[in-house]
Amino acid sequence: MNFFNRRASKVVSAMICGLFSLNGFAAEAPGTGTFTEEQFENGADLYARDCAVCHGAALEGGASRALIGPTFRKTWSNFGANVADLFNIISTTMPPRMEGNLNEAENLEVLAFILGSNEVLQGTEELQNDYEYLARIPISRADDQLDIAATFIEGVYGIEPSGTGPSMDDLLNAASNQNDWLHHNRSYQGVRYSPLSEIDRTNVGELEQVCAYQFYSNLPMQTGPIVHQGTMYVTDAQRTAAIDAATCQEKWAHTWEPRDRTVWPNNRGVAIKDGYVVRGTADGYLFALDSANGNMLWARQVADPWLGETFTMPPSLFNDMILIGPVGSENAISGWLGAFSIEDGDLIWKFYTVPEAAAGGGPSWGNPEDIKLGGGAVWTPLSFDIEANEVYVAVTNPAPDLPGYLRPGENLYTNSIVALDIDSGELQWYRSIVPNDDHDWDLTQVTPVLKAGLNNVSRDMVTTVGKDGILRTLDKQTHEPMYETPVTTILNYDVPVTREGVLACPGVTGGVLWSSPAYHEQEKLLITSALDYCSTFTAAEQVEHIPGQLYMGGSVVPADSMSGWITAVDVETGDVRWRHQTPYPNVGAVTTTAGGLAITGTIEGNLLLMDANNGEVLRRIYTGAPIGGGHITYGVGDKQFVAVGTGTAMLTLAVGAGPSRESSIVVYAIPD
Repeated sequence: MNFFNRRASKVVSAMICGLFSLNGFAAEAPGTGTFTEEQFENGADLYARDCAVCHGAALEGGASRALIGPTFRKTWSNFGANVADLFNIISTTMPPRMEGNLNEAENLEVLAFILGSNEVLQGTEELQNDYEYLARIPISRADDQLDIAATFIEGVYGIEPSGTGPSMDDLLNAASNQNDWLHHNRSYQGVRYSPLSEIDRTNVGELEQVCAYQFYSNLPMQTGPIVHQGTMYVTDAQRTAAIDAATCQEKWAHTWEPRDRTVWPNNRGVAIKDGYVVRGTADGYLFALDSANGNMLWARQVADPWLGETFTMPPSLFNDMILIGPVGSENAISGWLGAFSIEDGDLIWKFYTVPEAAAGGGPSWGNPEDIKLGGGAVWTPLSFDIEANEVYVAVTNPAPDLPGYLRPGENLYTNSIVALDIDSGELQWYRSIVPNDDHDWDLTQVTPVLKAGLNNVSRDMVTTVGKDGILRTLDKQTHEPMYETPVTTILNYDVPVTREGVLACPGVTGGVLWSSPAYHEQEKLLITSALDYCSTFTAAEQVEHIPGQLYMGGSVVPADSMSGWITAVDVETGDVRWRHQTPYPNVGAVTTTAGGLAITGTIEGNLLLMDANNGEVLRRIYTGAPIGGGHITYGVGDKQFVAVGTGTAMLTLAVGAGPSRESSIVVYAIPD
């Protein structure tokens, strides 16, 4: 590989806890919540004396609620409710009318007994009366299996939408639609190229802000807007809104109130078809709204947050199916991609991405120390080859993440391109990209898909890129890489992670994350944003799995510098045509246009309008907050618009790139 090893200029040092906390991530798995055996036993005696008369001798409930079981555990694992809040209730209100009967140490002992009775693992440290310490304690569940039939919720006004469009034909022909942006990456091929040309190299200086839509939320802003006939659909972790794409006026909004434990509060958008607006949630639900008014049609929990499964990806719709998979490799889930009915969310098919790991090991995994194996989450957009009837999935990392020597082999199908039959979910072919990954180098993108005779290329191709920072384009017939081109700093790529620690680039949050590359047909360029960030990776002496919690199997410490790149690669040869460095990492998407532009954004908050031919920044517009989502361009009537999401973006606080603020969608156009 022709790796380039030039380090990015030093900009700022980042604390690892701040870096990952923005994405629900941590540098290494948190403690077990640790209470001692003595605390547990003392707590059992205190509970029997002061609590059992109301809550039952076995915590099963009586005159008052149960303190054991799934409902109790779920209650204290939602947004705004955790073990620290539970302790506050115990210490300030219990026993009723006898508040203050127990001192602080005794209240902690009662809490230790309740936690231990709910399968939280005993540790070696005593519980402490510290909010942040207690809030990190997981109340894990390892007993209940998810029953998706039992979780079905029917809309008050029925399950059939009153709204319309787009049709399946519209979705199939989205690439040729001038005005609409109907898929997360604009088309099933994921090219992210718009045929609009009103805004071009010569007039970007005239762009002005037209309007803005406020979310009034500090939840991460990573949405990829969808536009159909002048209506834009946008999301955060809980809110879904339909707004006028030309004026930003809200048509309707729906707020999802979590019904279960929530995991990672990121959401990257909706999919739309025939009046359905479909998305996933942080507590594992899939639901559909009516495009006409935002009324809920149905909801169904199809992922298990107690195992660490949660939805962040934008779903894809094909015929009567919703295709979606859960994030959670770091929680050692057994990953999957599922197809669910658009009419009611019922399961149609499911492909398991790590079948050997789920079985405890296999020919491509091994398991010399008989540890928990998992991973293979799916959290980025899908792409399709309609003629071949194939859907392409970027399967992510194995778990535990860092000690690759504990799972020798390729670890299939982690970090692989997986091609599935759209109708049945059956495996058609796969290509392992980062085998036996020990750096958490997820394969994140399998897009765009390019067709000879259609996209100005010589043969059918599919592009892949991920957190290892290397862009690869595969020949669709042979499945062999045509080239492998670094798009960020590469260092110690092939050096295994050890217990002594290894400095490597990219770091655990490096390379290309959730935003796909774009293709510019006239220039024949693939253009992608990337993070330049290095880390010291250290494997743990021992690994311990706690269901639903992080299972890194070691620690990651960031280097003292990071930056970003926007790189344009010749689609046929893999040669770098141009490269633009930014002071801070880039997580936003790239969009290309017939006006000769490459549009992207930075976590400094700058919207960049670049010359696609040579990478010159033609216009830099400061939006006021970090940019971390899938900005788009579209038309309403005869006017072209550019929309960008701003607000809290991953890495913002850690690198000091710019002020986080309440999320918003900002829209620009050339004034009349």
